[in-house]
Amino acid sequence: MIPLKFIRENTEKVKKGVIARGGRYLPVLEKILELDREYLNICKKIELLRHQVNVNSEKIAVIKRTQGKNGEENIELLSQLVAETKEIKEKIKLQEVELEKIKSEIELNLYSLPNIPDDEVPIGSSENDSVIVRVYDAPIKEYNFTPRDHQEIGELLDILDFKVASKLAGTRFAVYKGLGAKLERALINFMLDLHVKKHNYIEIYPPFLAKSEMLFNSGQLPKFENELYKCRDDNFYLIPTAEVSLVNLHAGEILDGDELPKKYVAYTACFRREAGSYGKDTRGLIRNHQFDKVELVIYSLPEESNKMLEVLVEDAEDVLKELELPYRVVKLCTYELGFASAKTYDLEVWMPGEKRWREISSCSNCKDFQSRRNNNKVKYKKDDKYFTDYVHILNGSGLAIGRTFAAILENYQDENGNVKIPEKLVPYVGVEYIRRESS
Repeated sequence: MIPLKFIRENTEKVKKGVIARGGRYLPVLEKILELDREYLNICKKIELLRHQVNVNSEKIAVIKRTQGKNGEENIELLSQLVAETKEIKEKIKLQEVELEKIKSEIELNLYSLPNIPDDEVPIGSSENDSVIVRVYDAPIKEYNFTPRDHQEIGELLDILDFKVASKLAGTRFAVYKGLGAKLERALINFMLDLHVKKHNYIEIYPPFLAKSEMLFNSGQLPKFENELYKCRDDNFYLIPTAEVSLVNLHAGEILDGDELPKKYVAYTACFRREAGSYGKDTRGLIRNHQFDKVELVIYSLPEESNKMLEVLVEDAEDVLKELELPYRVVKLCTYELGFASAKTYDLEVWMPGEKRWREISSCSNCKDFQSRRNNNKVKYKKDDKYFTDYVHILNGSGLAIGRTFAAILENYQDENGNVKIPEKLVPYVGVEYIRRESS
């Protein structure tokens, strides 16, 4: 959340940032500014009314001290001042009620205003304006056959079943079978082991349900209410990402700067309604209502958060390197930034069956946007002085399991539809190939 004080003092900067995101949030900012003007105007009125109460109170005190003089004249003036003061106080109460209404409306709009893009983010109006930072040198394979997409391969190998999934839960679900289920589990364990043992993350296994406050703190509510699955009888939501849980681990706390950065990793199932993607990516594992993901979250000192973003990206990249999957790193332009993000890198893996790059991880520096919502601060020493400020929080997929599964099927396929298991996964899966029974 962007604080109102910052908007007041940096109106043009905030407006520029909102416009850089495409202008779709400009009406929200304009509403905030309009309400704030009204709020400040009422504050001035209340201040003047309170001043009048003080003036009247002094006059009343003087009359009471000199009550024996001027007799009935003083009594009449006293009565008039008391009545006038009472009327003014009633006006103040009404203005204060109005002030609270406006304050609530401002807060609601503040919660709907996205983060301001970092100065390093390229300005753009579409995904075409995002910048390719680097392409991993793992060669994109040349095939002497037409590569199949992952759904076709999974069904040929009998390791994915979308028809049964549809019978059980409807469209946009998948059933993993046999070695498919084992490969999914292997990817989860491999990624967790890599991030814990090599990258020094602390593993967390959080609930798959979260209270509404937790989704609010992470920026999912109120903006993305229609994307969430809510429990009918409880104040719970199925989490759309483990970021919700990891971002709130230290809600309401003041962290010790000497203990930062704190790095957390969690595997969870994730649940999204995908309400805004009707007809988009309906095939296979790319955009399902339920999917597995390994999530990374880093708590950082404010001045080090952009440096830690580079660390986060490298940690996520390492998974793709270990699996020898061709990928590229893309710095998102302002229009493509997520709601809470100030700066984001996407990792995109090559999918030969689709002949396109697919996002497999999104790594973001949200700065203090989330920590202001959950009141999470850090106390640290700089230049022999102690400071207390909001901690900066970063998040990224490390990686999306289903999309990694799909990328392996497509990049490691042969002409018969068999799939070679990446070398680093063989100890986890227990076989070197997943083969068709007829091959």
